[in-house]
Amino acid sequence: MGYILLAGGAEFGGAMALADRRAIELAGGSNAPMSIVPAAAAPDKNHERAGQNGVEWFKNLGAVDVAALPLIDRESADDLTVVKALLRSRLIYMLGGFPRYLEQSLAGSDSWQAILTAHQSGAVIAGSSAGAMILCEYYYDPFEKKIFNGLGLITNACLLPHHNTFGRNWSRQLGHRLGGVILIGIDEKTGMINDGPAGQWQVYGTGRITRYRNDCIAYFHAGEPFDLMN
Repeated sequence: MGYILLAGGAEFGGAMALADRRAIELAGGSNAPMSIVPAAAAPDKNHERAGQNGVEWFKNLGAVDVAALPLIDRESADDLTVVKALLRSRLIYMLGGFPRYLEQSLAGSDSWQAILTAHQSGAVIAGSSAGAMILCEYYYDPFEKKIFNGLGLITNACLLPHHNTFGRNWSRQLGHRLGGVILIGIDEKTGMINDGPAGQWQVYGTGRITRYRNDCIAYFHAGEPFDLMN
């Protein structure tokens, strides 16, 4: 089984270099094949620019084999060329944007099955903002103001990105509506990877992680390992 990187937003900048370098290391090093999934940015026609930003960022960190895939909707999520690229990838990074659109593009697709297969064989699955939200069992769509079922890579959890700016404003209502579900607040320029001792999560970046569990709130900072479920 591979690793998971969750980022809170504002992902391609100096503050995230440690997290992303660690992801590259876990993926097998600078020569490992890496794929950027820009689908969440497609509704506002920002996918090409956002995808290229991701490619340039990882190349600046030393990655050699990195590309933005033409995965921008449900149809392209079943494209054989895209699926093959995902299967060979050792790091798959899903960008932010529109969570509902991204989840609908991937759910039940050949691409999502390829991502799961890659993860089971050791790949790092990463997401920032919307890209991280849909990896959980539940996600909140701020545009429709509704809770939806995510893709379930992380069970019994719902992620609040951009927690230090606006994500924290969702915590009270989601805590009431998702009783017993763990809420994960991730600040911008901050990430978490399940690469700590015994599978614990490790915090990277300038902000902090806020874990809401029933009425208990806990905070975790850079360099600090923690158990998400306990």
